[in-house]
Amino acid sequence: MDVPPYVTEIRAEAVWQEEQRAHEARLRPVLDPYLARRSRGQADPVMDFLFEYYAFRPAQLLRWSPGLGVALAGPAAEAFLDRTGFVRTPAGVTLDPSSFPRRRLDAVRWTRRLLAGTAARPPFLGCSGLHEWAMVYRTTAVRHPQVPLRLPPDAIAAVVEAGPVVCSHFDAFRFFTPAARPLNRHQPTRSAMPDFEQPGCLHTNMDLYRWAFKLAPYVPGDLLADTFLLACRIREVDMRASPYDLRDHGLSPIPVETPEGRRHYRACQQRFAAEAAPLRARLIAAYDRLIAALDAPGTP
Repeated sequence: MDVPPYVTEIRAEAVWQEEQRAHEARLRPVLDPYLARRSRGQADPVMDFLFEYYAFRPAQLLRWSPGLGVALAGPAAEAFLDRTGFVRTPAGVTLDPSSFPRRRLDAVRWTRRLLAGTAARPPFLGCSGLHEWAMVYRTTAVRHPQVPLRLPPDAIAAVVEAGPVVCSHFDAFRFFTPAARPLNRHQPTRSAMPDFEQPGCLHTNMDLYRWAFKLAPYVPGDLLADTFLLACRIREVDMRASPYDLRDHGLSPIPVETPEGRRHYRACQQRFAAEAAPLRARLIAAYDRLIAALDAPGTP
């Protein structure tokens, strides 16, 4: 059998079909209630963020893929030929790395460098989640005007000014109010993200979902689901630690304006950092697999 060099595993039909079913079974209990709420026009501060900010649709998330390097055996695999990137080979239906757009290769290498740099740093746990507070600091133009604040503006300002404000994540920092930006210990930029990201940051660990779907379908479906479900739980904590009052949405506050609340937030950071580490390692491996396949001699 003439197996393409980028295929490292041939997966039996019964095996991959069970993985496909398990993928949907894991995600449906989260996605179906969200889609029902959305159909009724009900806001969801956790899921709305994950699907609006990250701009990856539920239908795309449900679409399982074996990832690069796996050939799917059996006649049912022919259905994948309707999807971009999949080809028929003597080993079975598989993703062809040459179908990946070459124009995106620089972005893939940049993301791989960001992931590896983050993995190499120790987690910093001293930010107390004040990024959301800095986004409403001394402004009347709050980002979520439909949601009440837990504290009056002067009290929120006092928490921010007491600090420390130590946000290393550019995509949070860019939403700081103009008055809050000079209070931050760091001044991160988009281009410098690989030099700033650290594994104690909630947003950095949520972004594993972003870096997974950016590689879809070349990333395995179980890894995509793992990063999404982790992002759901992180976003809940992110919102609970914010100055917004989300009790009507079933989210009790983590009062980071108090010592007890900061201890709770720090414990969450530690737990999420530990959960994110193996997912980050698997993502790096997926990026390495694609880069190696695209750099291999003879790949168009």
